[in-house]
Amino acid sequence: MQVRSRIFGSLMVLGLLLLSTAALCEDLPGSASATQGNTVTAGDPLLQLLVAKGVLNADEAKSLGVTPAEQKAKLLELLRQKGILSAADYEALTAASASAQVDRNLVASTTPILPALSTQGQKEPGPINVPPPPAAPTVVAAIAPLRVLPVDPPKKDGLKAAFTLGPVKMTPYGFLKATGVYDTSNPNGDDMPFPGLFLSSTSILSTGPTKDPEFHLKARSSRIGANFEFADLSPKLTLTGKIEGDFEGNFSEVDNRDVSSIRSSMFSFRQAWGRLDYAASENTDLYFEGGQDWTLFGSSALPNLLETTALGYWYGDIYERSPQFQFGLVQKLGGSAHFKLAPTFAIMMPSSGQIEKLGSLGLQGQIAQAEREGADSGRPEFEGRLALQFQLDKAPAVAPAQIFWSGFRSKRTSIVASSAYAADFNSSGVCIATPLVCSYVAAFPNGFTTSSKGYGNQIGFQLPTRWFTLVASGYRGGDLRFFFGGQINTFFTDLTGLSNAQSFDTVDGSVAAAGPAQLACTVAVASDGSEPCPSVVVAPQKPTRGYGGFINLGLPLSRWFNADPKGHNAGWQLYLHAGKDQVVNRDLNNANAEGVLPLLMGKMGAVTLYYKLNPYVTFGFEQSIYATRLKDGLPLYSIAGQASNEWQDHRTEFGPIFTF
Repeated sequence: MQVRSRIFGSLMVLGLLLLSTAALCEDLPGSASATQGNTVTAGDPLLQLLVAKGVLNADEAKSLGVTPAEQKAKLLELLRQKGILSAADYEALTAASASAQVDRNLVASTTPILPALSTQGQKEPGPINVPPPPAAPTVVAAIAPLRVLPVDPPKKDGLKAAFTLGPVKMTPYGFLKATGVYDTSNPNGDDMPFPGLFLSSTSILSTGPTKDPEFHLKARSSRIGANFEFADLSPKLTLTGKIEGDFEGNFSEVDNRDVSSIRSSMFSFRQAWGRLDYAASENTDLYFEGGQDWTLFGSSALPNLLETTALGYWYGDIYERSPQFQFGLVQKLGGSAHFKLAPTFAIMMPSSGQIEKLGSLGLQGQIAQAEREGADSGRPEFEGRLALQFQLDKAPAVAPAQIFWSGFRSKRTSIVASSAYAADFNSSGVCIATPLVCSYVAAFPNGFTTSSKGYGNQIGFQLPTRWFTLVASGYRGGDLRFFFGGQINTFFTDLTGLSNAQSFDTVDGSVAAAGPAQLACTVAVASDGSEPCPSVVVAPQKPTRGYGGFINLGLPLSRWFNADPKGHNAGWQLYLHAGKDQVVNRDLNNANAEGVLPLLMGKMGAVTLYYKLNPYVTFGFEQSIYATRLKDGLPLYSIAGQASNEWQDHRTEFGPIFTF
């Protein structure tokens, strides 16, 4: 019935095209006007309707040609490019049009010599050839990595559109996820793993008389998005896009949400980008992408975990999404393994990952003072990636393997204006602070700047086979906070060879009681500030270095046991995961490094079991252990009344995921 309905619909469209052509020929003056005029829309009701509806513009309608056959062919091609006709519809209508043309030519050439009623013995045209539906899978698919790198360029007209918005194809997707979570210890009250945060090297985290167990039910991990494909006349250009968001934003505090704010998380977007691919040759694809997408550094390999609010962050999985201009090349190298090489470069938004709220200033302090240190560098962040794709296992339903390197370079700059010294002067402009502070002010009367660099290198691979899928990542760099690495550290002030370091508050103009040191003296002076400094310098700031990684092993249990790919037992998968993030000991234990948090490492292990009831419903269960360890000799945790330098959370999570 579906095939008949498709054929009937195709014939209806073809009939409208034929009627429109006939009407066009009647309205044009003279019997030969169909082959002489340049305007084709004057008497064509179908074309006028298509122009009025915005499907075609006037120039497109005029460009359809002069002969009826040429008009129909070009109109079908335009409708296909605009996404109004699918590839199957286009092929069916083209075949039907060609068949009708052959029949008309046959009748025209034989009518003068055929006797009356001689057509009674002719055979009716055969059925239109409609492409058969895709074959059902014969084996359970191997496990695909959670994020396959975009090495394969999108195919023109490759998006199976759920609906169209004019010439734009659109297909929504997403999932609804609800999980119950039990944590044996979660002192911060979050519904995600707690990363053992410290505000200073002397603060003590206490769980009270118990380990502070908690139970949460959450649905804010639910996600929704849409894929797009835009029409273009050139067969070498493919325009695609994506927009995606979830409900993991902040909690509302308004009149009708104060009491129920715990269930009123805000919607926020994750990705929003457009991409232009140019097929330079059969083996070469060039592309440009603009918008917010996964970063090249850190996000090139992700583990498959049920807990997605904090996808292993601070525990060995580094990732981010950020605004960017991305430029890439995909080069087919050939061979039996179908090798492809994809170098990519991106200009990114410079992000320093600062989180200082600066007291009552709240968001103003966060954006206008702390996080702006990336933008104040006056230059973008640069990221690059080189990926190699090949078919490691040639068994059916196995994704390609990928190995890659990625890296980034950035700079942050803190600007301290002269207004920071306001509290050190009286109304007459005389410095009233200590001689030490007055000498610092005199050395930099217009303020000063201080900077540090961020950098990183990552290597990783994704190796799908019929028996297992192994994903691993390793990284090392400096100032990795924005990428959820380096145990929340950013930079430190190196006081080697300096004395009497001082920090200036850039908000209220007073000498800051805390914060990174900024100005220092190159010689020893009285610590009480009774002596001026004869040689003032800006204390150098350096990135806190960190390293880590993860390994994630996926086991396709259903494929192991040859389950029916169309049955209810085709979706059993087991994952084993381990990850670790650590600060370089030389920075952590440097007596001259001011501003390094005493967090030594975060480590985790997880076992995740998925059961896919059908393509739309999956149940997940995850048992995991998260731990944060302080550097030796600092038992700053108080766990159920016992001093410790390690905090642990044994976490159990279970719930359904409804995919669409």
